[in-house]
Amino acid sequence: MSMRRAVAAATGVLLGVSGLSFIATPAQAASQQKKADSAPITVAHRGASGYAPENTLSAVEKADKLGMDWVENDVQRTKDGELVVMHDTTLARTTNVEKLYPERSPWNISDFTAKEIKRLDAGSWFSDDYAGEKVPTLEQYLKKITKTGQRLLLELKSPEIYPGIELQTLRELSSHGWLDSKHTKSKLIIQSFNADSVKTTHFLNSAVKTGFLGNPKVSELDSYAKFTDQINPTHSAATKDYIKAVHARKGPLGKQMEVFTWTVNDASTARTVDKAGVDGIISNFPDVVRDATGG
Repeated sequence: MSMRRAVAAATGVLLGVSGLSFIATPAQAASQQKKADSAPITVAHRGASGYAPENTLSAVEKADKLGMDWVENDVQRTKDGELVVMHDTTLARTTNVEKLYPERSPWNISDFTAKEIKRLDAGSWFSDDYAGEKVPTLEQYLKKITKTGQRLLLELKSPEIYPGIELQTLRELSSHGWLDSKHTKSKLIIQSFNADSVKTTHFLNSAVKTGFLGNPKVSELDSYAKFTDQINPTHSAATKDYIKAVHARKGPLGKQMEVFTWTVNDASTARTVDKAGVDGIISNFPDVVRDATGG
């Protein structure tokens, strides 16, 4: 064998050994999977809203590209009864409504028809790259996440303004196949800051997993456990003792109550609430949270 071939052969062996050293053993792979399985669920808040305009289909797409399984959105109702996805009760902050309809202050969603809202630009406020982005209807949103295969944490936003929105939302979900056992078991949660709305949702369809946004007193948790499966507080209230108190109870679906906390946008806070024992973390920058917690 020539010297060149001998060197090449030796180099190949060394490279092969070196390459093998980067391959996880079955035990290492199992350990990594265990860590991922025990990590809190990461939820993309209003989609990946740190990277794309909130509550738009582009935010859903960005969350999907980041590998986010769960997205959160907000649902409200137009003047003519269409369910749309938007956080604020007014259109002013995230659309060009003031320019198109200058005489209609305060630009409440409930004062505009679906056709009028369809004209609005819901992307330029965030970046020129998203100019022309539309406010999606709930129907459009559901079709999008059905296509991507994502799961939904749906918030009924200010339901006291929209009587009957719980039933209407459930009917919309049902019409798009989101109330079958596959979805209600693992792909859908409905939450609200309004306890009565959460309670109504539960009693209209007891198979749907529900969440209450807030942090009731520990002495009140037993009453909440009758109609909600989650207690979802802001991250400053998600202490180890509070989470332990929530976990000590079972929700209406007969499973241990959970805690999804919000809105966590940095690695340090993510690790803090993870250590406290939360089950889910809602974030505008979900990739940051996922990487910090090992999910």
